[in-house]
Amino acid sequence: MISFRLPGDKSIAHRAVLFAPLAGSDSTVANLPGGEDVRSSIRVMEGLGAKFSLDDGETGGTIRGGCRLRSPVGTLDCGNAGTTARLVSGILTGLGLKARLDGDASLRTRPMRRVFYPLQAMGARLDLPGGAYTLPVQFRPRATGSLRTLVHRPRVASAQVKSALLLAGLTGGIRVEVKEPALSRDHTERMLGAMGAPVDFDPDRRGEGRVILDPSGWDGELAGFTLDIPGDPSSAAFLIVAGILARRSVHLADVSANPGRTAFLDLVEQTGTTVEREVHPPRAGEPVQSWTVKPPDRVRPFSVGGADIPRLIDELPAAAVLAAVADGVSEIRDAAELRVKETDRIAAIAANLEALGVEVDERVDGISVRGRAPGTPNRLAGAVRAFGDHRIAMAFGALGLVTGAGIEVDDPKVADISFPGYWKELKRFKG
Repeated sequence: MISFRLPGDKSIAHRAVLFAPLAGSDSTVANLPGGEDVRSSIRVMEGLGAKFSLDDGETGGTIRGGCRLRSPVGTLDCGNAGTTARLVSGILTGLGLKARLDGDASLRTRPMRRVFYPLQAMGARLDLPGGAYTLPVQFRPRATGSLRTLVHRPRVASAQVKSALLLAGLTGGIRVEVKEPALSRDHTERMLGAMGAPVDFDPDRRGEGRVILDPSGWDGELAGFTLDIPGDPSSAAFLIVAGILARRSVHLADVSANPGRTAFLDLVEQTGTTVEREVHPPRAGEPVQSWTVKPPDRVRPFSVGGADIPRLIDELPAAAVLAAVADGVSEIRDAAELRVKETDRIAAIAANLEALGVEVDERVDGISVRGRAPGTPNRLAGAVRAFGDHRIAMAFGALGLVTGAGIEVDDPKVADISFPGYWKELKRFKG
Protein backbone atom coordinates (compact mmCIF):
# COMPACT_ATOMS: atom_id res chain seq x y z
CA MET A 1 0.00 0.00 0.00
CA ILE A 2 1.19 3.51 -0.86
CA SER A 3 0.37 6.30 1.64
CA PHE A 4 0.03 9.98 0.79
CA ARG A 5 -0.33 13.22 2.74
CA LEU A 6 -1.86 15.60 0.24
CA PRO A 7 -1.36 19.35 -0.15
CA GLY A 8 -4.15 21.35 1.47
CA ASP A 9 -7.45 21.58 -0.35
CA LYS A 10 -7.28 24.42 -2.86
CA SER A 11 -10.90 25.50 -2.44
CA ILE A 12 -10.58 25.74 1.35
CA ALA A 13 -7.17 27.43 1.08
CA HIS A 14 -8.52 30.13 -1.24
CA ARG A 15 -11.25 30.89 1.26
CA ALA A 16 -8.91 30.91 4.25
CA VAL A 17 -6.69 33.43 2.47
CA LEU A 18 -9.62 35.60 1.34
CA PHE A 19 -11.72 35.47 4.53
CA ALA A 20 -9.08 35.73 7.28
CA PRO A 21 -8.28 39.41 6.57
CA LEU A 22 -11.99 40.18 7.07
CA ALA A 23 -11.87 38.84 10.65
CA GLY A 24 -11.41 40.97 13.73
CA SER A 25 -8.51 38.87 15.03
CA ASP A 26 -5.52 37.03 13.57
CA SER A 27 -5.80 33.60 11.96
CA THR A 28 -3.25 30.79 11.76
CA VAL A 29 -3.13 28.38 8.83
CA ALA A 30 -1.10 25.26 8.06
CA ASN A 31 -0.79 22.98 5.00
CA LEU A 32 -1.43 25.72 2.46
CA PRO A 33 -1.02 24.15 -0.99
CA GLY A 34 1.95 25.38 -2.99
CA GLY A 35 0.13 25.88 -6.29
CA GLU A 36 0.06 29.13 -8.23
CA ASP A 37 -3.70 29.58 -7.81
CA VAL A 38 -3.59 30.12 -4.03
CA ARG A 39 -0.55 32.41 -4.48
CA SER A 40 -2.78 34.54 -6.71
CA SER A 41 -5.28 34.95 -3.87
CA ILE A 42 -2.49 35.96 -1.48
CA ARG A 43 -1.10 38.53 -3.92
CA VAL A 44 -4.53 40.03 -4.60
CA MET A 45 -5.37 40.36 -0.90
CA GLU A 46 -1.97 41.91 -0.25
CA GLY A 47 -2.80 44.40 -2.98
CA LEU A 48 -5.92 45.30 -1.01
CA GLY A 49 -3.90 45.85 2.17
CA ALA A 50 -4.04 42.43 3.86
CA LYS A 51 -0.99 41.29 5.87
CA PHE A 52 0.47 37.77 5.68
CA SER A 53 3.36 36.39 7.76
CA LEU A 54 4.06 33.02 6.16
CA ASP A 55 6.96 30.59 6.60
CA ASP A 56 9.71 30.29 3.99
CA GLY A 57 7.82 27.63 2.06
CA GLU A 58 4.59 29.63 2.26
CA THR A 59 2.80 26.53 3.57
CA GLY A 60 1.59 28.15 6.77
CA GLY A 61 1.75 31.11 9.10
CA THR A 62 -0.34 34.00 10.35
CA ILE A 63 -2.89 36.12 8.50
CA ARG A 64 -3.51 39.45 10.19
CA GLY A 65 -7.09 40.24 11.14
CA GLY A 66 -8.61 43.66 11.67
CA CYS A 67 -7.26 44.96 8.36
CA ARG A 68 -9.02 47.86 6.71
CA LEU A 69 -9.02 46.83 3.07
CA ARG A 70 -8.48 49.67 0.61
CA SER A 71 -8.51 50.35 -3.11
CA PRO A 72 -5.27 49.05 -4.64
CA VAL A 73 -2.65 51.19 -6.33
CA GLY A 74 -2.19 48.88 -9.32
CA THR A 75 -4.04 46.10 -11.10
CA LEU A 76 -5.09 43.05 -9.09
CA ASP A 77 -3.63 40.14 -11.08
CA CYS A 78 -5.53 36.87 -10.52
CA GLY A 79 -3.20 34.83 -12.72
CA ASN A 80 -5.04 31.67 -13.80
CA ALA A 81 -7.26 31.53 -10.70
CA GLY A 82 -10.95 31.80 -11.51
CA THR A 83 -11.81 31.32 -7.83
CA THR A 84 -9.73 34.38 -6.94
CA ALA A 85 -11.30 36.55 -9.63
CA ARG A 86 -14.88 35.62 -8.83
CA LEU A 87 -14.73 35.70 -5.02
CA VAL A 88 -12.72 38.92 -4.90
CA SER A 89 -15.34 40.47 -7.18
CA GLY A 90 -17.84 39.93 -4.37
CA ILE A 91 -15.56 41.56 -1.79
CA LEU A 92 -14.89 44.56 -4.04
CA THR A 93 -18.63 44.98 -4.62
CA GLY A 94 -19.51 44.83 -0.94
CA LEU A 95 -16.79 47.26 0.12
CA GLY A 96 -17.38 49.59 -2.83
CA LEU A 97 -13.68 49.74 -3.67
CA LYS A 98 -12.09 51.02 -6.86
CA ALA A 99 -10.01 48.29 -8.49
CA ARG A 100 -8.98 46.82 -11.82
CA LEU A 101 -9.17 43.03 -11.89
CA ASP A 102 -7.28 41.04 -14.52
CA GLY A 103 -5.78 37.61 -15.18
CA ASP A 104 -3.66 35.63 -17.61
CA ALA A 105 -4.63 34.89 -21.21
CA SER A 106 -6.56 31.77 -20.21
CA LEU A 107 -8.53 33.47 -17.44
CA ARG A 108 -9.41 36.34 -19.78
CA THR A 109 -11.35 33.88 -21.95
CA ARG A 110 -13.44 32.44 -19.11
CA PRO A 111 -17.06 33.61 -18.69
CA MET A 112 -17.73 36.09 -15.90
CA ARG A 113 -21.28 37.14 -16.78
CA ARG A 114 -22.76 34.67 -14.30
CA VAL A 115 -20.91 36.57 -11.53
CA PHE A 116 -20.87 40.14 -12.79
CA TYR A 117 -24.54 40.28 -13.81
CA PRO A 118 -26.02 39.51 -10.36
CA LEU A 119 -23.39 41.74 -8.74
CA GLN A 120 -24.58 44.56 -11.00
CA ALA A 121 -28.14 43.78 -9.91
CA MET A 122 -26.93 44.37 -6.33
CA GLY A 123 -25.42 47.72 -7.31
CA ALA A 124 -21.86 46.97 -8.46
CA ARG A 125 -20.52 49.61 -10.85
CA LEU A 126 -18.42 47.88 -13.50
CA ASP A 127 -16.61 49.06 -16.61
CA LEU A 128 -16.43 46.15 -19.04
CA PRO A 129 -14.16 46.79 -22.07
CA GLY A 130 -16.19 46.26 -25.22
CA GLY A 131 -19.19 45.24 -23.14
CA ALA A 132 -17.86 41.68 -22.79
CA TYR A 133 -18.42 39.91 -19.46
CA THR A 134 -14.79 38.81 -19.19
CA LEU A 135 -11.61 40.08 -17.58
CA PRO A 136 -10.21 42.68 -17.33
CA VAL A 137 -12.88 44.59 -15.43
CA GLN A 138 -12.80 47.92 -13.63
CA PHE A 139 -14.74 48.22 -10.36
CA ARG A 140 -15.78 51.82 -9.76
CA PRO A 141 -16.32 53.31 -6.29
CA ARG A 142 -19.83 52.95 -4.91
CA ALA A 143 -21.58 55.12 -2.37
CA THR A 144 -22.04 53.59 1.09
CA GLY A 145 -25.52 52.15 1.59
CA SER A 146 -26.29 51.82 -2.12
CA LEU A 147 -26.31 48.01 -2.33
CA ARG A 148 -29.58 46.20 -2.93
CA THR A 149 -30.76 42.89 -1.46
CA LEU A 150 -30.70 39.94 -3.81
CA VAL A 151 -32.53 36.66 -4.37
CA HIS A 152 -30.63 34.77 -7.06
CA ARG A 153 -31.75 31.60 -8.86
CA PRO A 154 -28.92 30.50 -11.18
CA ARG A 155 -29.62 27.97 -13.91
CA VAL A 156 -26.37 26.13 -13.15
CA ALA A 157 -25.07 25.38 -9.66
CA SER A 158 -21.75 27.17 -9.08
CA ALA A 159 -19.92 27.50 -5.78
CA GLN A 160 -17.90 30.42 -7.12
CA VAL A 161 -20.96 32.45 -8.13
CA LYS A 162 -22.71 31.66 -4.85
CA SER A 163 -19.61 32.60 -2.86
CA ALA A 164 -19.15 35.92 -4.68
CA LEU A 165 -22.73 36.93 -3.91
CA LEU A 166 -22.50 35.88 -0.26
CA LEU A 167 -19.28 37.86 0.14
CA ALA A 168 -20.86 40.93 -1.43
CA GLY A 169 -23.72 40.65 1.05
CA LEU A 170 -21.38 40.01 3.98
CA THR A 171 -19.02 42.92 3.32
CA GLY A 172 -21.83 45.22 2.21
CA GLY A 173 -24.22 44.40 5.06
CA ILE A 174 -27.01 43.26 2.71
CA ARG A 175 -29.25 40.17 2.73
CA VAL A 176 -28.50 37.68 -0.03
CA GLU A 177 -30.35 34.47 -0.84
CA VAL A 178 -29.13 31.96 -3.42
CA LYS A 179 -31.30 29.06 -4.61
CA GLU A 180 -29.33 26.59 -6.72
CA PRO A 181 -30.82 23.77 -8.83
CA ALA A 182 -28.33 21.29 -7.34
CA LEU A 183 -25.81 20.95 -4.53
CA SER A 184 -22.55 22.82 -5.15
CA ARG A 185 -19.50 23.06 -2.90
CA ASP A 186 -20.39 24.76 0.37
CA HIS A 187 -16.91 25.63 1.68
CA THR A 188 -17.85 29.31 1.87
CA GLU A 189 -20.93 28.68 4.01
CA ARG A 190 -19.05 26.35 6.34
CA MET A 191 -16.06 28.63 6.88
CA LEU A 192 -18.09 31.83 7.25
CA GLY A 193 -20.44 30.04 9.65
CA ALA A 194 -17.48 28.85 11.73
CA MET A 195 -16.25 32.46 11.84
CA GLY A 196 -19.60 33.66 13.19
CA ALA A 197 -21.25 35.02 10.04
CA PRO A 198 -25.08 34.94 9.88
CA VAL A 199 -25.30 32.31 7.16
CA ASP A 200 -28.15 29.79 7.07
CA PHE A 201 -27.73 26.56 5.11
CA ASP A 202 -28.25 22.82 5.49
CA PRO A 203 -24.84 21.07 5.47
CA ASP A 204 -26.53 17.71 4.81
CA ARG A 205 -28.75 18.90 1.97
CA ARG A 206 -29.29 16.98 -1.23
CA GLY A 207 -30.89 18.13 -4.44
CA GLU A 208 -31.74 21.85 -4.51
CA GLY A 209 -29.30 24.02 -2.59
CA ARG A 210 -30.52 27.11 -0.71
CA VAL A 211 -28.43 29.47 1.39
CA ILE A 212 -29.29 32.78 3.07
CA LEU A 213 -26.94 35.40 4.46
CA ASP A 214 -28.87 37.95 6.54
CA PRO A 215 -26.71 40.46 8.45
CA SER A 216 -29.63 42.32 10.04
CA GLY A 217 -29.08 42.32 13.81
CA TRP A 218 -25.52 40.97 13.42
CA ASP A 219 -22.65 42.85 15.06
CA GLY A 220 -20.50 42.47 11.94
CA GLU A 221 -17.66 40.72 13.77
CA LEU A 222 -15.92 37.70 12.24
CA ALA A 223 -13.65 35.58 14.44
CA GLY A 224 -10.16 34.56 13.37
CA PHE A 225 -9.39 30.84 13.20
CA THR A 226 -6.69 28.21 13.47
CA LEU A 227 -6.84 25.76 10.58
CA ASP A 228 -4.71 22.85 9.42
CA ILE A 229 -6.15 22.61 5.91
CA PRO A 230 -7.24 19.05 5.06
CA GLY A 231 -5.97 17.38 1.89
CA ASP A 232 -7.42 18.23 -1.50
CA PRO A 233 -9.93 15.59 -2.71
CA SER A 234 -9.54 16.79 -6.31
CA SER A 235 -5.80 16.07 -6.18
CA ALA A 236 -6.60 12.79 -4.42
CA ALA A 237 -8.69 11.70 -7.40
CA PHE A 238 -5.65 11.52 -9.69
CA LEU A 239 -3.71 9.39 -7.19
CA ILE A 240 -6.74 7.14 -6.73
CA VAL A 241 -6.90 6.60 -10.50
CA ALA A 242 -3.15 5.98 -10.56
CA GLY A 243 -3.60 3.30 -7.90
CA ILE A 244 -6.37 1.62 -9.90
CA LEU A 245 -4.25 1.73 -13.07
CA ALA A 246 -1.23 0.31 -11.22
CA ARG A 247 -3.36 -2.17 -9.25
CA ARG A 248 -1.95 -0.80 -6.01
CA SER A 249 -3.88 0.08 -2.85
CA VAL A 250 -3.67 3.72 -1.78
CA HIS A 251 -4.06 5.37 1.63
CA LEU A 252 -4.87 9.09 1.66
CA ALA A 253 -4.67 10.72 5.09
CA ASP A 254 -6.73 13.66 6.37
CA VAL A 255 -8.67 14.56 3.23
CA SER A 256 -11.52 17.07 2.98
CA ALA A 257 -14.70 14.97 2.92
CA ASN A 258 -17.10 17.81 2.17
CA PRO A 259 -20.28 16.20 0.77
CA GLY A 260 -19.99 18.52 -2.22
CA ARG A 261 -16.63 16.94 -3.08
CA THR A 262 -17.00 13.18 -2.58
CA ALA A 263 -19.00 12.06 -5.62
CA PHE A 264 -15.77 10.81 -7.21
CA LEU A 265 -15.59 8.11 -4.55
CA ASP A 266 -19.10 7.02 -5.56
CA LEU A 267 -17.96 6.91 -9.18
CA VAL A 268 -14.91 4.71 -8.55
CA GLU A 269 -17.04 2.37 -6.45
CA GLN A 270 -19.12 1.80 -9.61
CA THR A 271 -15.95 0.40 -11.21
CA GLY A 272 -15.62 -2.24 -8.49
CA THR A 273 -13.06 -0.28 -6.47
CA THR A 274 -13.32 -0.59 -2.66
CA VAL A 275 -13.20 2.62 -0.60
CA GLU A 276 -12.83 2.53 3.19
CA ARG A 277 -13.47 5.78 5.10
CA GLU A 278 -12.10 6.72 8.53
CA VAL A 279 -13.86 9.74 10.06
CA HIS A 280 -11.88 12.47 11.89
CA PRO A 281 -13.01 15.57 13.84
CA PRO A 282 -14.17 18.46 11.60
CA ARG A 283 -12.00 21.52 10.89
CA ALA A 284 -13.54 24.98 10.41
CA GLY A 285 -16.87 23.28 9.81
CA GLU A 286 -15.38 20.88 7.24
CA PRO A 287 -15.69 17.09 7.58
CA VAL A 288 -12.34 15.28 7.36
CA GLN A 289 -11.65 11.62 6.56
CA SER A 290 -8.81 9.27 5.65
CA TRP A 291 -9.44 6.97 2.70
CA THR A 292 -8.06 3.54 1.85
CA VAL A 293 -8.72 2.67 -1.78
CA LYS A 294 -8.31 -0.89 -3.09
CA PRO A 295 -8.38 -1.50 -6.87
CA PRO A 296 -10.64 -4.08 -8.53
CA ASP A 297 -9.45 -7.05 -10.56
CA ARG A 298 -11.53 -5.72 -13.46
CA VAL A 299 -12.45 -2.06 -13.98
CA ARG A 300 -16.16 -1.93 -14.70
CA PRO A 301 -17.59 0.94 -16.78
CA PHE A 302 -19.41 3.77 -15.02
CA SER A 303 -22.12 6.34 -15.71
CA VAL A 304 -22.34 9.77 -14.08
CA GLY A 305 -24.50 12.86 -14.58
CA GLY A 306 -27.22 15.04 -13.09
CA ALA A 307 -26.80 16.39 -9.56
CA ASP A 308 -23.50 14.51 -9.13
CA ILE A 309 -21.69 16.64 -11.72
CA PRO A 310 -21.13 19.76 -9.54
CA ARG A 311 -19.78 17.40 -6.85
CA LEU A 312 -16.97 16.04 -9.09
CA ILE A 313 -16.57 18.60 -11.87
CA ASP A 314 -12.80 18.95 -11.35
CA GLU A 315 -12.28 15.19 -11.13
CA LEU A 316 -13.90 14.34 -14.48
CA PRO A 317 -10.59 14.35 -16.43
CA ALA A 318 -9.37 11.67 -14.00
CA ALA A 319 -12.61 9.76 -14.52
CA ALA A 320 -12.16 9.94 -18.30
CA VAL A 321 -8.76 8.24 -18.28
CA LEU A 322 -10.18 5.59 -15.96
CA ALA A 323 -12.88 5.02 -18.57
CA ALA A 324 -10.13 4.39 -21.12
CA VAL A 325 -9.16 1.14 -19.35
CA ALA A 326 -12.65 0.04 -18.27
CA ASP A 327 -14.18 -3.12 -19.67
CA GLY A 328 -17.07 -1.51 -21.55
CA VAL A 329 -18.62 1.88 -22.32
CA SER A 330 -18.53 4.62 -19.66
CA GLU A 331 -20.59 7.81 -19.88
CA ILE A 332 -20.22 11.37 -18.56
CA ARG A 333 -23.30 13.56 -19.19
CA ASP A 334 -24.83 16.88 -18.05
CA ALA A 335 -21.29 18.29 -17.83
CA ALA A 336 -21.37 21.22 -20.28
CA GLU A 337 -19.63 23.25 -17.56
CA LEU A 338 -16.43 21.42 -18.56
CA ARG A 339 -16.36 23.47 -21.76
CA VAL A 340 -15.73 26.74 -19.88
CA LYS A 341 -12.93 25.61 -17.58
CA GLU A 342 -9.22 26.43 -18.12
CA THR A 343 -9.75 24.87 -21.53
CA ASP A 344 -12.68 23.11 -23.19
CA ARG A 345 -12.12 19.95 -21.18
CA ILE A 346 -14.64 17.85 -23.12
CA ALA A 347 -12.88 18.62 -26.40
CA ALA A 348 -9.43 18.18 -24.82
CA ILE A 349 -10.31 14.79 -23.31
CA ALA A 350 -11.86 13.58 -26.56
CA ALA A 351 -8.90 14.73 -28.67
CA ASN A 352 -6.35 13.08 -26.39
CA LEU A 353 -8.22 9.79 -26.05
CA GLU A 354 -8.66 9.60 -29.82
CA ALA A 355 -4.94 10.29 -30.25
CA LEU A 356 -4.32 7.22 -28.07
CA GLY A 357 -6.62 5.06 -30.16
CA VAL A 358 -9.57 5.03 -27.77
CA GLU A 359 -13.10 5.08 -29.20
CA VAL A 360 -14.88 8.27 -28.05
CA ASP A 361 -18.29 9.84 -28.67
CA GLU A 362 -18.12 13.57 -27.88
CA ARG A 363 -21.39 15.38 -27.13
CA VAL A 364 -22.30 18.95 -26.20
CA ASP A 365 -22.58 18.12 -22.50
CA GLY A 366 -20.34 15.12 -22.10
CA ILE A 367 -18.62 12.11 -23.54
CA SER A 368 -18.86 8.34 -23.77
CA VAL A 369 -15.74 6.20 -23.86
CA ARG A 370 -15.34 2.58 -24.96
CA GLY A 371 -12.55 1.36 -22.74
CA ARG A 372 -9.63 -0.74 -23.87
CA ALA A 373 -9.40 -3.22 -21.03
CA PRO A 374 -6.13 -5.02 -20.19
CA GLY A 375 -5.44 -7.66 -22.81
CA THR A 376 -6.81 -5.55 -25.65
CA PRO A 377 -4.45 -5.63 -28.65
CA ASN A 378 -2.42 -2.47 -29.37
CA ARG A 379 -1.67 -0.76 -26.09
CA LEU A 380 -2.45 2.91 -25.52
CA ALA A 381 0.27 5.09 -27.01
CA GLY A 382 0.71 8.52 -28.54
CA ALA A 383 1.38 12.20 -27.89
CA VAL A 384 -1.21 14.19 -25.95
CA ARG A 385 -1.67 17.89 -25.21
CA ALA A 386 -2.29 19.52 -21.84
CA PHE A 387 -3.96 22.52 -23.51
CA GLY A 388 -2.55 24.65 -20.68
CA ASP A 389 -4.82 22.81 -18.23
CA HIS A 390 -3.34 21.28 -15.08
CA ARG A 391 -6.02 18.62 -14.70
CA ILE A 392 -5.71 17.42 -18.30
CA ALA A 393 -1.94 17.09 -17.85
CA MET A 394 -2.33 15.23 -14.55
CA ALA A 395 -4.93 12.80 -15.91
CA PHE A 396 -3.06 11.74 -19.03
CA GLY A 397 0.27 11.81 -17.23
CA ALA A 398 -1.07 9.23 -14.78
CA LEU A 399 -2.33 7.08 -17.63
CA GLY A 400 1.09 7.08 -19.27
CA LEU A 401 3.50 6.99 -16.35
CA VAL A 402 1.70 4.41 -14.23
CA THR A 403 0.70 1.99 -16.99
CA GLY A 404 4.03 2.24 -18.81
CA ALA A 405 2.21 3.18 -22.00
CA GLY A 406 4.04 5.31 -24.54
CA ILE A 407 2.16 8.51 -23.70
CA GLU A 408 3.90 11.89 -23.77
CA VAL A 409 2.30 15.03 -22.27
CA ASP A 410 3.52 18.20 -23.99
CA ASP A 411 3.40 20.49 -20.91
CA PRO A 412 3.75 18.53 -17.65
CA LYS A 413 4.83 21.62 -15.65
CA VAL A 414 1.30 23.04 -15.83
CA ALA A 415 0.38 20.59 -13.03
CA ASP A 416 2.13 23.01 -10.64
CA ILE A 417 -0.95 25.24 -10.79
CA SER A 418 -2.71 22.95 -8.32
CA PHE A 419 -0.30 20.14 -7.28
CA PRO A 420 3.43 20.93 -7.16
CA GLY A 421 5.29 17.66 -6.70
CA TYR A 422 2.60 15.64 -8.50
CA TRP A 423 5.03 13.90 -10.84
CA LYS A 424 7.30 12.91 -7.96
CA GLU A 425 4.34 11.37 -6.12
CA LEU A 426 3.22 9.57 -9.27
CA LYS A 427 6.61 7.90 -9.67
CA ARG A 428 6.05 6.11 -6.35
CA PHE A 429 3.72 3.76 -8.20
CA LYS A 430 6.69 2.55 -10.25
CA GLY A 431 8.69 1.47 -7.17
